[in-house]
Amino acid sequence: MAVDPLSDALRLIDARCVITSGFSAAGSWSLRFQPKVPLKLTALVRGSCWLHSDDGADPLLLEEGDVAVMNGRPAIVLCGDLAAEPADAAAIFAASPDPIVQIGDGRDVLSIGGHVEMNHIGRQLLLAALPPLTRVRADTDQAPALRWLLDRLLEERQNKRPGADFATHQHAQLLLVEILRAHVADAAPFPPGWLRVLADERIAPALRALHTDPARPWHLEDLARTAGISRTTFAEHFKAAAGVPPLTYLHHWRIRLAERALRDDDIPIAKLAATLGYGSDSAFSNAFKRATGTAPSTYRAIARTTRETIAGLAPSAPRR
Repeated sequence: MAVDPLSDALRLIDARCVITSGFSAAGSWSLRFQPKVPLKLTALVRGSCWLHSDDGADPLLLEEGDVAVMNGRPAIVLCGDLAAEPADAAAIFAASPDPIVQIGDGRDVLSIGGHVEMNHIGRQLLLAALPPLTRVRADTDQAPALRWLLDRLLEERQNKRPGADFATHQHAQLLLVEILRAHVADAAPFPPGWLRVLADERIAPALRALHTDPARPWHLEDLARTAGISRTTFAEHFKAAAGVPPLTYLHHWRIRLAERALRDDDIPIAKLAATLGYGSDSAFSNAFKRATGTAPSTYRAIARTTRETIAGLAPSAPRR
């Protein structure tokens, strides 16, 4: 059965969309956000407002149903009045017990915000593939699903019924998928990388084949034949979309699969090498060390120690 590359990648990077805040506002208002994680999103459930930052870029008007995705922005401002002095959003949210914080008088604007958490592989894949600021407009093909998910997230945040935290997490994950689908559908202006590769229908059959059977000893001719185009055309399209040649992409993907397996599983290194298409464990170890700077056994030991340390820092359950 063919593997869906987007689902495959989302599992690999442990992507988790977390909804962290919500506010309603009217009149002359302005909020400054200083994200603590690289990838932040803001969704406008009702009304319209401006989004701008300190980098000199033109302000962006967000309208009802739009979702803005900020990648690596140190600070952003959401406002109803570009001339208003921004207030510190973190301080305002910390001082309010309400799930939807009221800014000023009125509810002309309603927004929810969050961020995307991911492992270091995700930072290599997703952050490198996204521009600093993108907007998923309310008139995209994903608009009906986005609208429904935003309404559900708002309802769960406001009413706090039993199971609200779990439901919010599930809806937020679906929101992330719809946002990425919208990005894939309009990835032409993006830098070469993961999303551009997913968006290119000319190489999609070959990409699915690579993800379905990464251990196969693929040759450029095999992949071009799978895509139904000439070897030269396939190689040119793939490199233009991915930023690297097809077999380099395959090598990088195998290394990322190896990182996950070494981190999460106890599979012997020799068996892991075979499942990823390496002729011997020494060939795998050399390739892995060239790519990561660390031998597979050392990588596994560090990952295990880190996991145990984090587990030891977690608060213990109260004794009964």
